Amino acid sequence: MLPAPLRKPSNPVHVRVRAWRGRVGLAMVASLSVLAGMTDAIGFLATGDFVSFMSGNTTRLAVAVGEGDLRLVVRLLFAVLAFIVGNALGVLLARWGGRRALPLMLVIAGLLCTAALLPLATQVPALLAAIVAMGMLNAAVEQVNGLPVGLTYVTGALSRFGRGLGRWILGERRSGWRVQLVPWTGMLLGAVLGALLEAQFGLKAMLFSAGLAAVLGLATLRIPRRWQRDYMPR
Repeated sequence: MLPAPLRKPSNPVHVRVRAWRGRVGLAMVASLSVLAGMTDAIGFLATGDFVSFMSGNTTRLAVAVGEGDLRLVVRLLFAVLAFIVGNALGVLLARWGGRRALPLMLVIAGLLCTAALLPLATQVPALLAAIVAMGMLNAAVEQVNGLPVGLTYVTGALSRFGRGLGRWILGERRSGWRVQLVPWTGMLLGAVLGALLEAQFGLKAMLFSAGLAAVLGLATLRIPRRWQRDYMPR
């Protein structure tokens, strides 16, 4: 029987590039998750509704249906639909922008500015603008070196982390599951920051979210185009 062909050794340069692409991608994930957590906390404290946590809004929607609160049902339905629309628009804008993050992030910054500057009496339009922005944010980074990541929700990340931990206990040494804590940590820290800002500025704290979105967008100019194309939706 002929011996199996030897595996071609990995190119050290390619290995280093892949490692750096992963580190930069995770830094983006962490930063964008801070933005998502900050915005969600500001929106929740200012309006009583979640901006990016659609699982929470869905549960609240079901409770409102059961209680017959038609006004809240309509409000939460619009919130969920706005999030879906935002995700769709994010993919469209990412494609139209040549899968560069800057145009997407600037539109997100504009929507968050709109949410911050609308009068509090019209908080529903402000809420919907922020929700659309958070939906769009998910198109900024969809995966890093083949690992799926979520920016505006962390249930999936915690689930992947927990399953990876279970496999590790069983002796399976798969890589990648630990990085799922990155978006969770970023969102947690961002939410703390958002709560502090909202206590001082109310809904106008969204201006800080808008500023952070613009800064992160400009920072992506330093990321190689090929890497951005790998991060964003295909």
